[in-house]
Amino acid sequence: MRLLPIILLLLGWTAGPGAMCRAAQAAAGAAVPAPDAAAVGHGVGDGAGGGGHGVEHHALPNDAPFLGPGVERGGKWRGAWPVTNSMIMTWGVALLLIVFARIATRRIRDVPAGAQNFWEWLVEMLYEFLEGIVGKDLVRKTFWFFATIFILILFLNWAGLIPGVGTIGWGVATDQRFVVTRPLLRGADADMNLTFAMAMIFFACWLVWALQANGVKGFILHLFGPKGDTSGVLKVVMIFVFIPVGLLEVVSILFRPVSLSFRLYGNIFAGENMVETMINMSPVLACITPIPFYLLEVLVGLVQALVFMLLTAVFTMLICMHDEESASASH
Repeated sequence: MRLLPIILLLLGWTAGPGAMCRAAQAAAGAAVPAPDAAAVGHGVGDGAGGGGHGVEHHALPNDAPFLGPGVERGGKWRGAWPVTNSMIMTWGVALLLIVFARIATRRIRDVPAGAQNFWEWLVEMLYEFLEGIVGKDLVRKTFWFFATIFILILFLNWAGLIPGVGTIGWGVATDQRFVVTRPLLRGADADMNLTFAMAMIFFACWLVWALQANGVKGFILHLFGPKGDTSGVLKVVMIFVFIPVGLLEVVSILFRPVSLSFRLYGNIFAGENMVETMINMSPVLACITPIPFYLLEVLVGLVQALVFMLLTAVFTMLICMHDEESASASH
């Protein structure tokens, strides 16, 4: 876990505003509302107590707005700082995780207690779980990534449910309430930039692990080589059969970062919008109606972190399992 600070910081910097959020926004046909320059200020959104009639409710935008002073361009608020609210959320959670990990491992005791006990339980549980999936040899090489990505996604998902996230920031004042159009914080995994950055980092690691396990020749044979024990004419036929099969496999591999990022982004984005809809559905019951959905989102946050880690671990195991089998057979 010594690489935890490096990986968290890398993910934070690579999750900056980019083309993926704009592509997702174009697909959904949504736009970020730009605040009136004369009515921009800090405040708290209506949240549970908002009952402003005649004011259009703004759902969570697809892209994370820039923060700080700026200008309106093309119907969007372009801040002078190249920093979005989801980046601040990612940096904050990553910093807290780094500080907690340093505190928990500052003075290692033979009989763990407190923060050390929790951290060791979490790490050992993840290690044993991943060892049962990818094997003893491969888990030693890849555990640092899978554990980091699971812990980061899990706490980012849960941090997005903290009251105030998405309801405190800049906006416009109306006669009935203050409408937040650019929140200070935002659920980080509800931003396509972060999920796509994590998927691309995994893709780069996956390629390195695959080449280390198989070599260049073995990697190509793994994709295009005929499977099974065949000989003679049948082997020649199988070679021609598995060439298009290998091309399909290459296409599926190239689409993995897209599927990984959209799966995580879609579930978290939809969950946050669902909770916000429940809050604004009935001002009288705004403190009661979202409670079941909050509990559901706590479970969804755990499940999505587990799914992302499991899929990346299985993808790695499938490309490296020949190396694992030969290593097991040699012992």
